Amino acid sequence: MAFCRKLTEQEQAAGRLPAGYEYRLPTEAEWQYVARGGSRSRGFSYAGSNDLAEVAWHMGNSDEKAHPVGQKKPNELGFHDMSGNVAEWCQDWVASYPRGPVTDPQGALAGGGHRVSRGGSWSSSATYCHSARRHPYTPETADFNLGFRVALAAPLR
Repeated sequence: MAFCRKLTEQEQAAGRLPAGYEYRLPTEAEWQYVARGGSRSRGFSYAGSNDLAEVAWHMGNSDEKAHPVGQKKPNELGFHDMSGNVAEWCQDWVASYPRGPVTDPQGALAGGGHRVSRGGSWSSSATYCHSARRHPYTPETADFNLGFRVALAAPLR
């Protein structure tokens, strides 16, 4: 999150950031929408395929290391490595999902000590690489298989 704040300041100062936008981590809902292929979704279990090896580096094919992005097949929106390689931090704190249908929900902005990460990693089994799987981590966690994806988006409430 500190990286996103610094990048926002840098790009604003250079006049390259559209008005009303910032760099931030995606919300859990934004992350999942993109991972599942958005309006182009074909209903895959993983981000871009039902065959995990086509789209992800995981414990069965990674040689126990992360790989450069883009070596596996992208999902329907053209995004790579959302089901494996490294798990990705989201903006949200861990909380229960809302009851009933919702559109673009924002997760809890304050929380009980754990933030959400999504996607599996090079050290994950297939179960942990599924697009719907969430992983709680304390914000201080620094791990060899945990990273982040930056979103250019409107600020959250």
